[in-house]
Amino acid sequence: MLKRLRIFLSVIVLVLSGYSLITQNFKLVPYFMFLLGAMILVTGLIELKRDKKEFWGYVCIIASLFAVYVSVQGFLLN
Repeated sequence: MLKRLRIFLSVIVLVLSGYSLITQNFKLVPYFMFLLGAMILVTGLIELKRDKKEFWGYVCIIASLFAVYVSVQGFLLN
């Protein structure tokens, strides 16, 4: 289920970022930054679920928290 969620989020992020690049409308950046953070969080959870408890799972979770923090700042500043 997490793999499907990661694929779904990656498609949405790809579509939103492609739309922003083509139309030069950058008002959607906080939205796809939030979705990117969610996608990286799901990736980190998948890595931790593999029972290896490797370093990259924790790195993904920390990076996702930073991306969500940046997107929340973007929501509040606009």
